[in-house]
This record gives sequence, C-alpha cells and structure tokens, in this order.
Amino acid sequence: MTLRVLGVDPGLTRCGFGVVDIEPNRRATLVGVTVVGTRADTALEQRLLAISNSIDEWLDRYSPDVLAVERVFSQLNVSTVMGTAQASGVVIAAAARRGITVALHTPTEVKAAVTGNGQADKTAVTKMVTRILRLDRPPTPADAADALALAITHAWRGSTAPVAGSRGQSGSGQTAAQRLWAEAEAKARRKVR
Repeated sequence: MTLRVLGVDPGLTRCGFGVVDIEPNRRATLVGVTVVGTRADTALEQRLLAISNSIDEWLDRYSPDVLAVERVFSQLNVSTVMGTAQASGVVIAAAARRGITVALHTPTEVKAAVTGNGQADKTAVTKMVTRILRLDRPPTPADAADALALAITHAWRGSTAPVAGSRGQSGSGQTAAQRLWAEAEAKARRKVR
C-alpha cells in the first residue's frame, strides 16, 4: 500500500509543502511541491492566515496519510524560532482538525535519513531529494527541497511520537535523535518546576 506524506518546512517568510507517495519498496514519487511566501512587513495575523489557507487547501487537495513537520531543535535567533513555532502550530492544528497524524522530525534526522549524514548541508539534501524522486532538476527554493526531504524521512524512518490528540502512532518507534530530544524536553520541564 502506498503511503502519502505531506512534508512541511515551516516558516513565516517561506513555508515549504511537499507531497510524496512512498511505495512499500521505498520508491518515492513526487506528487506536488510549493512554497508559500509572505513578506516580512505583513502583519503577523495575515502571515499566519496565508499559511492556514494554504495548508487547508493542500490537505484537502492531496489527502495525505500523515503530515511530517520539521521540529526546530535549537536556534540562537529567538524571533526566527517564534515564527517557525507559530507557523508549525497553524499547520499542526489544520491536520488535527482532519484527524491526520502529525510527526515531528529534527533537521539532523532528516539529513541523516536522506543523505546518510546528519551534518549534511542544504546542497547535499537537495541533491539527494532530486535523485530519490528522479527529478529532472532540483526543487527550489531550499524550503521546497526541505519539505520533500521531511516527507521522505518520515516514510523511510517510520513514525515518531505524534502530537497530542493526533490519531495513530504510539511513541515507541523513536530514533536516537528523537530520544535525545524527548530527554532534553523532560529535563527542561523539571528545571521549570
């Protein structure tokens, strides 16, 4: 049975969406890809509305089995992290309204799954996505390739712990990076108490 995954590389300025069908033999086929963009000087609520409208359209058009979203592991720029988190929240909520399972993958997991190297650069990821999907030319901009890489990663590496309230997966099939993330989150919660 073919698995359809919608990968999302969240961001306020550029939010990448990539839909991939994965066959049981791991053969991946591109279904659709786009990048939703908003200008930095647009009001936050309008930027989030543009992402919301776009994800609703893509979820309705492509009916994915699962949504794979990039989980930001750490960044120094707090405003970028906030924007990414806001965009992610809009996307995750849209999937939850439809009962679609949501999986979160770190950038390191995606790089490792697609290239075999968790420290690979964007050029290497784009090159491998192009090869895996048998494309004539690389998907651009990088946000498009990253969204496709997320979709491929989820299908190839299996499920992660779903977002609370989503259907399907249990949290038992975690990768080493996911276990480290969960441990870091638990440690941070203990410090707050």
